[in-house]
Amino acid sequence: MANKFNAGDQVTLPEITFKQSVTLPAQRSAVIVVDMQNDFVTPGGSLVVPDAHASVAAIGKLVTRARSAGVHVAYTQDTHMDGDKEWTIWPEHCRAGSWGWQIIDELAVQPNDLVCQKSRYDGFYGTWLDHYLTRVWQVEHLVIVGTVSSICVLHTAASAGLRWFHVVVPADGVSALTEFDQALTLRQVSWLYTGDVVRSVEAIQFE
Repeated sequence: MANKFNAGDQVTLPEITFKQSVTLPAQRSAVIVVDMQNDFVTPGGSLVVPDAHASVAAIGKLVTRARSAGVHVAYTQDTHMDGDKEWTIWPEHCRAGSWGWQIIDELAVQPNDLVCQKSRYDGFYGTWLDHYLTRVWQVEHLVIVGTVSSICVLHTAASAGLRWFHVVVPADGVSALTEFDQALTLRQVSWLYTGDVVRSVEAIQFE
């Protein structure tokens, strides 16, 4: 019989192996910022993740350092239109062209950044992300940050791992709906996708 959990039950969080630090070659690395859009991050958005705004400063520091080191930066942008079946699972969100769809001002896209609009959780599905990472930029290492950890971040990390990219996720650069979801994401990246998980963006260096 499958285990059943009830409200108030104590759930054991999965164990996570954190690396103390990670140093990546700048010319072979990219930072992927997943779905940091008003609907998920900014008060008044339709699907705000409570901890998402707390990650903005850390992501901003990482992206600034990455650009200074010559590391490529790509954004995924959740994008939906009328008739999208995802709105039968979740409330309407990230309608193309709306305020909620826009990437937050604090992490504004710069002229040399890539923006990949996506219609599903996975940043690689139906987008040009893989084309730029492998054929144009020729990178091997991906630092993935953003929201929601156990959904769009994890699906994007999974696709990256299945393509044998080296995936790095800083815990303070991703946000989830629950503590368990956050721990699950970090566990899957560090174990199943053989990536590296660090506690802070400060533990990631580019050379």
